[in-house]
Amino acid sequence: MLRITDTLTLEDWEMTESFSRSSGPGGQNVNKVETAVELRFEAARSPHLPQPVKTRLKRLAGRRWTLDGAIVIRVEDTRSQARNREIARERLAELVRSALTAPKRRIATRPTLGSKRRRVDSKVKRGQVKALRGKPGVEE
Repeated sequence: MLRITDTLTLEDWEMTESFSRSSGPGGQNVNKVETAVELRFEAARSPHLPQPVKTRLKRLAGRRWTLDGAIVIRVEDTRSQARNREIARERLAELVRSALTAPKRRIATRPTLGSKRRRVDSKVKRGQVKALRGKPGVEE
């Protein structure tokens, strides 16, 4: 069981872990011990997550979201299999936590009249400076 917030927990049946050989640190240990962890969370089938959270989670997960609605997190940061499991679970919890908060709606605002005038004035000044850079014209 993975606790996300005080009210939300993910059950163990929703997550599967598989282990493989890591390409990270470990010396000769790398060739012998399967320390890399691949955590797979069945997000689309989870009864604990409401639909808006699932859609935000899909957008946040990006390439980690599979076609069958699972999130795959691979960790091979440390030499320890247990520590890699903890890191993978922490990353999943953080991802779900960020999907729980709904983004604030943007309120469209209009530029003020003063800001429009300042912008145009600065463009005019810049154009005058650039016009002075040319070769001197032949005066008649």
